[in-house]
Amino acid sequence: MHDCYLYEYSVLRIVPRVEREEFINAGVIVFCKKQRFLHCLYELNAEKIKTLDPNADLALIEKNLEAFAQIAHGSRESKSPIARFDAPERFRWLTATRSTIIQTGKTHAGFTPETADIAGKLFEKLVETRACGAEH
Repeated sequence: MHDCYLYEYSVLRIVPRVEREEFINAGVIVFCKKQRFLHCLYELNAEKIKTLDPNADLALIEKNLEAFAQIAHGSRESKSPIARFDAPERFRWLTATRSTIIQTGKTHAGFTPETADIAGKLFEKLVETRACGAEH
């Protein structure tokens, strides 16, 4: 029998106009304490963002998404001191409730035999843009 690992994840959301509370799923943050795994995947879908806010600052949004990824990965290039925290602290900080353009959904949990694969699978299921006519 294969080991299964408990993991937690949250969906990264772009909320171009915070007062309207409309959002677009833009990425996932996945954390597995047992495997010391913390990973962030995102994509910037300019067309969807501009649908919600034609005046959205795409460069600023992308800069903030990249900052989330750098913190998640503990990047030495990150200007944030949060990136130097350990993985559980970084995950908690990234998934904390906030009222900004970049937000995270509720944290969910699951089990997986392979944490390296789960980030991509969640990203594909919850974020990745599908072509017209996709299954419902």
